[in-house]
Amino acid sequence: MHVYLPIAEVSVNPFLLLGIGGLVGVLSGMFGVGGGFLITPMLFFIGIPPAVAVATSANQVVASSFSGLMAHLKRKTVDLEMGTVLLGGGLLGAALGMVVFNFLKHLGQVDLAVQLCYVVFLGVIGSLMFVESLNAIRRARQSGSTPVAKRRQRTWVHALPFKMRFRASSLYISVIPPALVGFGVGILSAIMGVGGGFIMVPAMIYILGMPTKVVIGTSLFQIIFVAGFTTMIHASTNYSVDVLLAVLLLIGGVVGAQLGTHIGARLKAEQLRILLALLVIAVAAKIGFDLLLTPPDYFSLSEPGGV
Repeated sequence: MHVYLPIAEVSVNPFLLLGIGGLVGVLSGMFGVGGGFLITPMLFFIGIPPAVAVATSANQVVASSFSGLMAHLKRKTVDLEMGTVLLGGGLLGAALGMVVFNFLKHLGQVDLAVQLCYVVFLGVIGSLMFVESLNAIRRARQSGSTPVAKRRQRTWVHALPFKMRFRASSLYISVIPPALVGFGVGILSAIMGVGGGFIMVPAMIYILGMPTKVVIGTSLFQIIFVAGFTTMIHASTNYSVDVLLAVLLLIGGVVGAQLGTHIGARLKAEQLRILLALLVIAVAAKIGFDLLLTPPDYFSLSEPGGV
């Protein structure tokens, strides 16, 4: 059984799409990531054109993130003040990212650029997270128990002006670093079709010094609005959002996010980070390997500005 996707112009198995959406939903609930870093490459693998995959996966990210956010709001593990600052930077970044995306599309290089971005960003972030997580687990085993999170020493983040108190995170820092983090994530959201959680979560922990317990929920809060904004821009400017594809991914994503939230609550923070790191590295390796393979078709008849 296959369904035809009118915008992507391919036929796919609907149960495969439901499964992909469900898997990404589980990851969203477990790690506080929108899941776009995984769902977009997986759509590449099943034959969805990269431009359509980027635009449509941003739509799915909204639903899976919203479902996961509801669970975190009930537990009061969301820093809404920090999320708002991240969101402000994220919206500006998404607007700039769309300008870059449309320029690359006009040049006919958007497919290659998106895939290279995945290899570079996922490879670097995954490797750094993996090394740090291994060190954290090693320290925990040496001490015989899980180490208590320590307050970060005063760094350049604390020396910046425009300070604001974030009560849920027990922080008093400048709004500039979180705004810049949100700005960078917004650019990636527009170009790569991701929520940006795979970069935002480590940045919130290691740069901003936020407690792990509020990082996931706060990340999901910001991702919802930035990914939604990105989806609307893609739909109105590039007409590359495939509604049928999005609906199938959404159904699986919403169900999976609830399951992922319950799984994540049972695992330690170090275990969550190392699992996420391994997944990020695996996806980067797969995309990089595919780029090195000889393509089945040497030439494409599509116009540079087409999808």
